[in-house]
Amino acid sequence: MRSSAFRPGPDRCRSARLFRLCLCKGLADLGSRPLRDGELTLRALRGSDRAAWSALRIRNHHWLQEWDATLPQPDSSVPSTFAGMVRHLRREARAGRAWSFGIFANGVLVGQVTLGGVMLGSMRSASIGYWIDQDHAGRGLMPRAVALVCDFAFFELGLHRLEINLRPENRASRRVAEKLGFTAEGLRSKYMHINGDWRDHDCYVLLDGDLPGGVLAHYRASTV
Repeated sequence: MRSSAFRPGPDRCRSARLFRLCLCKGLADLGSRPLRDGELTLRALRGSDRAAWSALRIRNHHWLQEWDATLPQPDSSVPSTFAGMVRHLRREARAGRAWSFGIFANGVLVGQVTLGGVMLGSMRSASIGYWIDQDHAGRGLMPRAVALVCDFAFFELGLHRLEINLRPENRASRRVAEKLGFTAEGLRSKYMHINGDWRDHDCYVLLDGDLPGGVLAHYRASTV
């Protein structure tokens, strides 16, 4: 029996492929534009950043180890090299799933901030993760970097809800969330595998209508 299901013709198929191509290119282009505030620049990592990024991670190993995500079991899909990570992040941006930015202060790489787990459609939500060089912590760079990413998420991507999930012991990360107007929503039990075990996390949330003037503008006003 011949199925009566609709079969798109070749022209419609070509149009659908073209739409997906344009959508992916548009999403990738969004993440390719640097985000700037004074001496602070956020941009996608490149292959040429390998030496600086690797040196930064090695130098900050003990500083970051307590908060770094780990794997409960081996996972071949997770990149094991810097080049693999850069390729993976590019694919994620093209697919609209995540955008990751190196944090540069006066041209020097000092950290990284990622808008991940992006959900479009009816949810329009994402989570934000970040880390910074110990020597540059406490200078207000991280709140500004996260604020830039929040404004990118709300105004460029049209997201509705952003989360920062942090370990209860991580007071520095909590201060970043609170300075940017995020509010505590509750505890997430055994939420993420961190430093070798499943760890509880506090969930902080910011909605698109909470700070209509923008997150960076809110942070600037709060520090005057």
